[in-house]
Amino acid sequence: MLNKVVVRYADGRLVKGSTGDFSPAKACFYVLPPDAPGNPIPVNLAELKAVFFVKDLVGNPRWAGRTPVEMARSAAGGRKVRVEFRDGEVLVGTTQGYQRDRVGFFVVPVDPGSNNERCFVLNAAVSSVTFLSGAVPIA
Repeated sequence: MLNKVVVRYADGRLVKGSTGDFSPAKACFYVLPPDAPGNPIPVNLAELKAVFFVKDLVGNPRWAGRTPVEMARSAAGGRKVRVEFRDGEVLVGTTQGYQRDRVGFFVVPVDPGSNNERCFVLNAAVSSVTFLSGAVPIA
């Protein structure tokens, strides 16, 4: 099964496409770009900020998000978490497996209207992780 992904490198580069071989336990995986599906791009996990598993590769840049109350009601299972990346981007969601000593962890965004279904966040790209209780604030 192929998953649609947006790969964000720590240096700001971006690759969009599909992958069928992503695993947090592997150092490398391949992305098939939509414009050149016969030429897979090797992706080294150590160079990344995050891998966003998305509904579609276009997204909706005008999406404003939901209010904190709506997000608290629609949150997926797991612990609510606020992740701040070294570049200042903030991701709010839930996680079931955060451990600082691992390569990374999955986050499910609390906003079901987001284009992101889940994200694999690389610990090396994170400046802080805060566990939240109650309503989830908008970052």
